[in-house]
Order: sequence, then C-alpha cells, then structure tokens
Amino acid sequence: MALVDAESRVLDDHHQAIKLWLRMLACTTRIENVIRQKLRSEFGTTLPRFDLMAQLDRESEGLSMGELSARMMVTGGNVTGIVDQLEGEGMVVREDHPSDRRAYRVRLTPAGRRQFRRMAAVHETWIVELFDGWNAAQKTQVHGLFATLKQHLAALEETKRQESA
Repeated sequence: MALVDAESRVLDDHHQAIKLWLRMLACTTRIENVIRQKLRSEFGTTLPRFDLMAQLDRESEGLSMGELSARMMVTGGNVTGIVDQLEGEGMVVREDHPSDRRAYRVRLTPAGRRQFRRMAAVHETWIVELFDGWNAAQKTQVHGLFATLKQHLAALEETKRQESA
C-alpha cells in the first residue's frame, strides 16, 4: 500500500506555491523523523533535548529560560520540562540570572557539553548522508534559493510589524 500524504494528493491544477510548500514540508518531515529515530535509538534522547543543548552549546555563559523558549519557538513550560530532565541527569545547571533576580540562567555542565558534542558530531554525519542525493552545485543552488525566500519572509514580517505599530 502506497503512503498517501498531503503532497501526493496535490492535483496538477493546484497553485505552484502550494505544491512547493507541500514538497518542502514532506521532505522536512521525513528528515526530522529520521533524526528523531536516530537520536532515540543511538543516544536515548529526543530532538527537543538535542535542540536545547545545541542552543546552550552556542552560549557558554548560558541562556535564560525565556531566551531558550524564544530560540526554540516553544512555550516556557516545554523548556522547563526539558531543563528539569537534563538537570536531573547532570547535563545542565540552573543558576541565578546575573541581572534579573526573577529569572534563572541555564548552561551546560562539562558532562553536558561533552555529551552534546558527541551527539552533534554523529548528527552531522546523518545530515550529510540525508543530503547526499544532491551534488555540491545543487546544494549551493537550493541554499541560495532558501536564502532568498528567508529574506522575503523577513520583509513580509517587517511590513506587517510596521502596519500594526
């Protein structure tokens, strides 16, 4: 039985933008599912935990819970749950925020940093493997096209922000 997803149900007369959106979504979902499964089976972790650790790895001084929430585009409750788990495993610590007594700063412990870097190195090989279907020129072309789309979306957001101000 063939897998029927939103992309496969698109008709020829659908707008090209809809076809493109559904193709991008289908590819993103497939890649994300592979990464989720591999993180679970090889490291016993989840993609949100990996993402949180990646944010902290970039900021040696740590991040507030609010900053983590904004960067990960999830609710504060989701961040709190992940931080609670990682703190219980000794991967992160909560510290008083230096400039806001109501907030905590979260940072990786040395053990957390070592674990994240092991996972990140393997994660990189998975991503490289998943994109091996394109040659270097194709990857460069697609990267450029997505950069143009990202700029367009940012301009739309700015216009909307200005109109609502």
